[in-house]
Amino acid sequence: MTHATDPIRNNEPYEAIEWPTLTRTVAQIGSACVVQGAGDFDLEDLAVVRRRFPGRYVSLDGDVITVWPQCGPAR
Repeated sequence: MTHATDPIRNNEPYEAIEWPTLTRTVAQIGSACVVQGAGDFDLEDLAVVRRRFPGRYVSLDGDVITVWPQCGPAR
């Protein structure tokens, strides 16, 4: 079982101010980013992630914030 004290996994250097306080893990899946929390995130946490990814669709579902891949050009 993963605990809140586990390190954040990320492909780039971790800086505490760039992720919500409850962040447990950050996973890059293709061009999507999934932020897993040690508890439920709130709207302020969502705003923190949205500022980090301007122009991307970012959703909140309890303890998970997802930064969705950008849509490709319309065909």
